Amino acid sequence: MLSPLIAPILNAQDAVQPKKRLCSHRKNLERHRVQLSKRYFLKICIVSDSHDHREPFAAAVAEAKALGAQAILHCGDLIAPSTLHAVVGMGLPMHLIHGNNTGDLFYLSKWAQEPRNNLQYYGPDGSMVLAQRRIFMVHYPHYAKAMALTGDYDLVCNGHEHRAVIEVIRNIKGGETLRVDPGTVAGVSAPPTYVFGDLQTMKFEIRPVLAAAKN
Repeated sequence: MLSPLIAPILNAQDAVQPKKRLCSHRKNLERHRVQLSKRYFLKICIVSDSHDHREPFAAAVAEAKALGAQAILHCGDLIAPSTLHAVVGMGLPMHLIHGNNTGDLFYLSKWAQEPRNNLQYYGPDGSMVLAQRRIFMVHYPHYAKAMALTGDYDLVCNGHEHRAVIEVIRNIKGGETLRVDPGTVAGVSAPPTYVFGDLQTMKFEIRPVLAAAKN
């Protein structure tokens, strides 16, 4: 039999438990809502050909994040992995392939193995699903066009041209696939650009890297 002094304390604790469970349930629901929002309404920053130029790369990612971007796609020619120091602090996950200017792939692979760097490195090409959209990345435009023609992807991204392009390609399945080349974020032989896109609406726009243009 419980002591008269202990019983009220235990009864009070029992009364608090449902409130704690309700609070925990609400937090889990909110966390799930945020996760669903990121899964189905993902906005992305697409860049390519940064060629060791940290400042414009960082400027593009910073602006895209301010616009609501939740992930970065880099379509190759990063070259030095140390360039990533300019953007890793912004906290956005990055999906990256290498281009014809490979740089130090060993160090890049080591960088990707560190969870805090939030980097997914695919090699020369890669496919992924973001916000229920099937995406393929490769550096070369002829390869990208061929993959778009298969109809296996909603979005195909490439670099290498140093010229920003957004085009719709009719595929062999009778549908349409979007091909995006964000141009060179570094401004190498062309104005610096990147592409900001919404994977829910599949609306994409070519944006100038304004900070780089001022330098």
